[in-house]
Amino acid sequence: MSDLPTSVEIHEEGPREGFQIEPGPISTADKIRLIEALADTGLKHIQACSFVNPKLVPGWADAEEVIAGFKPVDGVHYTALWFNKRGLDRALEFKDKLSISGSISLTASDAFSRQNLNRGHEENVAAMHKQTEVHQAAGVDVVRIGVMAAFGCNFEGDIPVAAVLKAVSDGFAIADAHGAKINVISLADTMGWAIPPRIEKVIGAVRERWPDVDIALHLHNTRGIAVANAHAALKMGVRRFDSTVGGLGGCPFAAHKGAAGNICTEELVLLCEEMGIDTGVDLDRLIEVGQMAEEIVGHVLPSELIHAGSLNAFRKQVA
Repeated sequence: MSDLPTSVEIHEEGPREGFQIEPGPISTADKIRLIEALADTGLKHIQACSFVNPKLVPGWADAEEVIAGFKPVDGVHYTALWFNKRGLDRALEFKDKLSISGSISLTASDAFSRQNLNRGHEENVAAMHKQTEVHQAAGVDVVRIGVMAAFGCNFEGDIPVAAVLKAVSDGFAIADAHGAKINVISLADTMGWAIPPRIEKVIGAVRERWPDVDIALHLHNTRGIAVANAHAALKMGVRRFDSTVGGLGGCPFAAHKGAAGNICTEELVLLCEEMGIDTGVDLDRLIEVGQMAEEIVGHVLPSELIHAGSLNAFRKQVA
């Protein structure tokens, strides 16, 4: 257990990830209410919206209104998602509120790349060269390599570690070609194929090849073992995680309708607390925000903890 981090950095993606996939309309006011409530829990990184084509993602047709409307909290980094120059330009209109940096996004599964982006890996590499140029021309640093389907794919099956290493290597080649300095490699379990031994194998291989670059994990709870996967990663010293309050969200292109979304933020926080790892988050307040999220979307969310309550709350009752 000597590799355990003393603290973790949690990137809350509930607003962006959740509201892009919800079938029912969510009011702008409710989106703002959730973002502001999350910032009140101690979370320091919140992905607030997607600047994407509203015809494709109608849930974020009001992205500008949401970002303009929420009151930022000092010390909290608010981010957004975009996929092209138009989206980046929209985000840059709010650079006074948003922390804006660029990412090189690749996929370890060629089949998923074609399903998700309508282009294969090599075509996507070419697109990422162009996207990196666009970011740098706008004065935006490209600091992250993201690899989707890093642990398995509903369209291709098990993903060899070699395919993950190739995707990351191609990402570094893109960065090197443009003089970009990468400080994070993000590995995404996009379709919920990860299990603890696979987490250990993939992270071990990536860390062996690039030992000086931080690793972040984007875990989906499709098969109910995201917390087990986080536990395995924590024991390897991983300290950056994406998560969503209440388990909001899911991947609309993963051919797994109705699957759970990301690892629940409150369940990740509970795990870290019980392992003695600092999160900086008020867990009981976060549970209340998870209950708020459930009320906003109007249906039961995957999180068990927002219904069961924290262990410390019960400890106080029996003390």
